[in-house]
Amino acid sequence: MQANSLQSVIDWLIDGARSASRVDQFVRQTCERIVDCGLPLWRVGVFVRTLHPNMLGRHFVWHRDRSVTMGAMPHGDQDEDYFLSSPLAIVFEQGQEVRKRLLDAGAGNVPFFAEMQGEGATDYIALPLLMSDGTVHAVSWISQHPEGFSEAQLADLRLLMPALTRMIEVWLLRRTAAGLLDNYVGARAGARILAGQIRRGHTETMHAAIWLSDLRGFTPLSDRLSSEAMVDVLNTYFDCQVPAILNHGGEVLKFMGDGLLAVFPITGKEGDTETVCKRVLEAARECSARVAAMTYAYESETLRNFRFGLALHIGKVLYGNIGGGDRLDFTCIGPAVNLAARIEKMTSRLNRTVLASTAFASHVDANWTDLGLFSVAGFAAPERVYGLPDDAALMNGSPASSVGADRVPSP
Repeated sequence: MQANSLQSVIDWLIDGARSASRVDQFVRQTCERIVDCGLPLWRVGVFVRTLHPNMLGRHFVWHRDRSVTMGAMPHGDQDEDYFLSSPLAIVFEQGQEVRKRLLDAGAGNVPFFAEMQGEGATDYIALPLLMSDGTVHAVSWISQHPEGFSEAQLADLRLLMPALTRMIEVWLLRRTAAGLLDNYVGARAGARILAGQIRRGHTETMHAAIWLSDLRGFTPLSDRLSSEAMVDVLNTYFDCQVPAILNHGGEVLKFMGDGLLAVFPITGKEGDTETVCKRVLEAARECSARVAAMTYAYESETLRNFRFGLALHIGKVLYGNIGGGDRLDFTCIGPAVNLAARIEKMTSRLNRTVLASTAFASHVDANWTDLGLFSVAGFAAPERVYGLPDDAALMNGSPASSVGADRVPSP
């Protein structure tokens, strides 16, 4: 490789690798530029740790004449024998490079090296990505050239590392920021925040189906269980809802103790009102079945027969930044959210799992049961609410009743 050719790759990295708009493009273009400089690369892997509740890290692997593949490493995999025996374990733990000529005797004793030998690889080097905050990540370079990497080529790779590391750190910080926002405020809200919607009072109006639920018997359950056990119960309970909400086009905005607030935007892109409401109802049925089947082992017993209440409504919500001082919350407010909250409170009194407002029930045919008109605190007009004929609460408890609810007498 000529020094000026290598310098062109370094200059491209220092300038921000502007021709790559996605991380997979960045990995592919970086590898292709290095190959164009004369290095006999066959496979390159970038391995980075992440801040994510489910993933310890992510990897991006480029092969010559193939697209970049991306994958994740779940928490706990770092303790598996396959990882502990891999060269990456040394790089991550010690921050040192690992070099192995794969045609040397004994290379096949390491499972990963044996796998690479089977694909025709001849040489391997893993180099640490030393980030500015002191954390260590890794990149591996593999060749199929009969003579592997020359010492000059290895020197070129080492010379390239500082610029490559800085650019990977930029991508990692971007992805970490986006990932944390997705985890804590939701994908749509996170995208808005990253796009600059960060000022207090910066809001927009959204037409959406509203989902508001909470767990039945949360207070006595909290008094009975340890704090750690209660957290486990809540996580298991929310696992019964969140995947279904996301899979049906919704966005979880907030967890409030045992409560959950989600919205399903009704736009041309997301579908018309009937389509969105149908998806919401499918998610509600799925969640009802999951909660009904939920169990939790505590000490010498197994807790079961968990129940929750869910209100479904449609309306306009104000969606954006609300808060005080430097502490903001990206959420939605408005009369429609307030009405959903009032209807959700009725689920316990009416012994129902799912209650729908007139606005929601009118847009999806579910053979609704008309439960009558009820006065609603804070609202001048009463609200007619509807239940599902096959409501899970009816099978696990007494028939629905209006006892305790502020029912408006029929004229």
